[in-house]
Amino acid sequence: MNPEHDAFSVESVYAELLGRAPENKMEPRLAPLFRAMDILGEPNKAYPIIHITGTNGKTSTARMIESGLMAHGLRTGRYTSPHLTRVTERISIDGAPVPDETFVRIWDEIHPYLQIVDAELVAAGEPRLTYFECLTILGFAIFADQPVDVAVIEVGLGGITDATNVGDGQVAVVTPISLDHTELLGDTTGDIAREKSGIIKEGAFLVSAAQPTDAAQVLLEAAREKNAEFRFEGIEFGVESRSVAVGGQLITLQGLAARYPDILLPLHGAHQAENAAVALAALEAFFGGGARELDLDLVREGFGNASSPGRLEVVRTSPTIVVDAAHNPAGIKASAEALQEAFSFSKLVVILGVLQEKDAEEILRQLREAYGDEADEICLTQSNSPRAIPAAELAELAADLGWDEANIHIAEKLDDAIEWAVERADSNNDLAGGVLVTGSITLVAEARMLLGRPGEKETF
Repeated sequence: MNPEHDAFSVESVYAELLGRAPENKMEPRLAPLFRAMDILGEPNKAYPIIHITGTNGKTSTARMIESGLMAHGLRTGRYTSPHLTRVTERISIDGAPVPDETFVRIWDEIHPYLQIVDAELVAAGEPRLTYFECLTILGFAIFADQPVDVAVIEVGLGGITDATNVGDGQVAVVTPISLDHTELLGDTTGDIAREKSGIIKEGAFLVSAAQPTDAAQVLLEAAREKNAEFRFEGIEFGVESRSVAVGGQLITLQGLAARYPDILLPLHGAHQAENAAVALAALEAFFGGGARELDLDLVREGFGNASSPGRLEVVRTSPTIVVDAAHNPAGIKASAEALQEAFSFSKLVVILGVLQEKDAEEILRQLREAYGDEADEICLTQSNSPRAIPAAELAELAADLGWDEANIHIAEKLDDAIEWAVERADSNNDLAGGVLVTGSITLVAEARMLLGRPGEKETF
């Protein structure tokens, strides 16, 4: 296939997937996924799996684990969501989006079998396989086709009934849990942890970030019930020290089996250092059940090559424009602390866009508390997503929370928002102004395309 035909084919597959259900429509069921796996010859059992859930930090942690596995010479598959630019980003082989040809070829191969499952569901009065269910099946099938040595699988939502839970992770990783998707997962961190604990399988190994007390208790009980070993950040492993370095930070980690000093991590913030500690413990659990020291040079190589697009990522200079995909209050707080540590802006202009199912009021409150007078101007906007909260509604919320109305700007289109924010950041004429684009992954994805990240021209 030539590149143009590849791209068109990927776009066609993506259009078909989206026609099944909206991006955020997920069915709380697993039976159709197991049925599809059975028909396809159980690709979910063709390789070991490191399974990741949590509220914040899942994708960054997945990418660090992937990079560590690659440094050890393993062929990796990584399944994460959502994507920033193209749907193929969700299914990565050896750190790169799956080639268009492979994506289309495997879809064509499995499509007739998915139609069998669709027909059975419709006959039973149930919805067809959803967008996310089909992508998950496709990911498992691609990883079996390659084949990969190990797959790093990030849940879409929750754990127990998430489509990815047809895979049996020998290592179950739980990143920090906070309140998000409460309408689906529960009103307390303990309730949310109960849903996420569903990825812990019999005899597996649980690696957890530091958690609220109720969440930690739930995870501990679930691990014991499944006869799974368990290790928690802050007890058996963690960040020993960290200091700001050019392009990131220098960290020393206490792992499960050893201490790993002076690791250069090209990502900003205490939260990324903590994600690195969780990723390291997951690697130790995978390679030696947490009892074998890893080669320090390989650990340094793995973390040194780690990246996390859209997470405190500089996409333009003069003035500096940073995009960050934080989309809930806890994520906003962690990113704000990291941005203030890593960048010395004399003036910061925030561009914010939030999706309807998110706690916009609390996100705005966190922004206000985190930046105070440093972010004395804010531009409320909206992404092209039909789920975006109208910019004017966000502006009303901001005013109610104490933002000076004279410093609140409304721009319904992101390109107008960026143009205004750049002009305001430059108003001091001291080259130290900055712009932060945050609040939703869809907004960050659009900003990266508008600002011309290399190779990012597609929107599917």
